[in-house]
Amino acid sequence: MPSNPYVTLGNSIKGIRRLGQTGKVLSWVGLRWLQGERPPLPRLLRETFEELGATYIKLGQFIASSPSLFPEDYVQEFQTCLDKTEPLPFSLLRHVIEEDLGRSLGEVFQSIDPVPLASASIAQVHAAVLANGDSVVVKIQKPGVANILLTDLNFLYVTARVMERFFPHLRFASLSAIVEEIQACMMEEVDFFKEANNLRQFQSFLTRTGNTQAVVPKVYGCASGRRVLTMERFYGVPLTDLESIRRYARDPSMTLVTAMNTWFASLTQCESFHADLHAGNLMVLTDGRLGFIDFGIVGRIDPDTWKATMQFIESLSAGDIDMMATSMVRIGMTKRQVDIARLKADIRTIYEVFSNVDPDAVMAGSINDQQINRVLLDIVAVGERHGIRFPRAFALLLKQVLYFDRYIKILAPEMNMFDDSRLDFVVEDLPFVALNHHPHLD
Repeated sequence: MPSNPYVTLGNSIKGIRRLGQTGKVLSWVGLRWLQGERPPLPRLLRETFEELGATYIKLGQFIASSPSLFPEDYVQEFQTCLDKTEPLPFSLLRHVIEEDLGRSLGEVFQSIDPVPLASASIAQVHAAVLANGDSVVVKIQKPGVANILLTDLNFLYVTARVMERFFPHLRFASLSAIVEEIQACMMEEVDFFKEANNLRQFQSFLTRTGNTQAVVPKVYGCASGRRVLTMERFYGVPLTDLESIRRYARDPSMTLVTAMNTWFASLTQCESFHADLHAGNLMVLTDGRLGFIDFGIVGRIDPDTWKATMQFIESLSAGDIDMMATSMVRIGMTKRQVDIARLKADIRTIYEVFSNVDPDAVMAGSINDQQINRVLLDIVAVGERHGIRFPRAFALLLKQVLYFDRYIKILAPEMNMFDDSRLDFVVEDLPFVALNHHPHLD
């Protein structure tokens, strides 16, 4: 279907206007710098990103979750770059719904609560009731977000190429490649068709494996589009709300077992895995089942990297420095020989950080991201000292497993992730490649 020239022209004008807004913010930042307002560069960058809005807030989150790509001081600074924004009036979102669905609001919904349940840089979530009486939540993309993202990311790509040309000795060998990866992730996030497909794939995986204890929200295709996603509304409590969980589940530890068995099975039996397992995205429903929600961020990983990562996690759990070192080399990318003896000496401190967890802090929600990112940063820093660069998929996968380790401290402190008969995955049975003959080991 040929593109509408008026829409194309309109998007071009919006793009030019967006570049003007970006230029204005950067000019003010530059002026303040010249006037002597010079905070540390990571903080300056984070504050600038927050002024620039949606794309840059998401970029800040990407930096915060990518210790394998960015320096530690930047990863730490951007932990405060929260994806929470002031909500837009519902009157502005009504047009998005009607344009995306091609029908009037009253034809699709009995009612929509104008006060959002949540508001982020890209979308808002509203409670609603469909015309047939079903209770749902509606994720609505904010007006113009996709065009803003595309304009901003193209601008960043051109800037990265210029910097690579004039500053060839930058720490990162390919800024433009990083921007391309960011662009692919972000543009996938604003395509709600893809998120709906992620949900359907996970539901298909649950059905295929006979899993009746876990569930994902049903997608209402008749009320969804590229910018609107209507899903079944779940009622329940977050996985870390131990007191409330006891009202719905007799054995909270079994709820955690269900979560772990389901997620680990999805790594090999589903096309993608949920890559954002913070407590808000895992719910214990009022009927006792476990609900996985928000599939906007998913990961894909090849089987060999998954197996090596699992072996690495097992080594953390067991304090096996030898296995940790060989797994790190196998997971990472390096072109030089690695001195295993020195690597083992360097990573001993990781185990101490991993083991010292305050359960009360986890329950208060103050340690999940902070401690998990600390462990990730330590792992990445040790790898870099030995010429090992980890793929981002490794960080995504490892972060979810570390989330589970923290949940164990709350719900099942007696559980050993790799030695519990209730858990279906057994690392020892995986067909690992012989590690003693790895080409990068001394």
